[in-house]
Amino acid sequence: MFTLNLKSFLRGDFLRKEDGAIALETVIIIPIMFWAYMSALSIFDAFRQYSMHQKGAYTISDMISRETVPIDANYLAGAHRLFDTLTRSPQDSTIRVSVVYWDARNERIDLDWSQSTGRSSPLTASTVRGWGDRLPNMVDGERLIIVETSAFYSPPFRTGLENREIQNFIFTRPRYAPQVLWDDGSDTAPGV
Repeated sequence: MFTLNLKSFLRGDFLRKEDGAIALETVIIIPIMFWAYMSALSIFDAFRQYSMHQKGAYTISDMISRETVPIDANYLAGAHRLFDTLTRSPQDSTIRVSVVYWDARNERIDLDWSQSTGRSSPLTASTVRGWGDRLPNMVDGERLIIVETSAFYSPPFRTGLENREIQNFIFTRPRYAPQVLWDDGSDTAPGV
């Protein structure tokens, strides 16, 4: 008899009633809308961080390209602090500055000098020799300043966007001098 009453109950007014439909839809949709809103905020923040890091890397590269006197470890540490200020990022960041040139006789890219701050190490001459596809065509002896930056990014909300590392690779030609020199603090002439 209970099964008979259940069948008649389902055939009756129960299937035609719409009381509570909006409340049920709200319970289903609100979490989905909340997740979508938090995801949109996380994606927007990720693009904002990428943009700020790229602009910071270009600023550091442009700043170094305008130097006419040798730069040193204090200059690089100041550039790193400036990058952190420009990006407003609480995560650890790294800057690596290198000066490379084209050796037409050997048809390869060679390294003048490379220095870094943070957790990265300076480049070696063997590393940059394979960068022919990463750099523009250069004439014999032409130099490029390469600024590489990296920083970890952690999204503000856990919505599926994972932690990642923001990396930039910027190259600039020296503007007011044929090359930017490195001063290691020794008594010898700064340079290569």
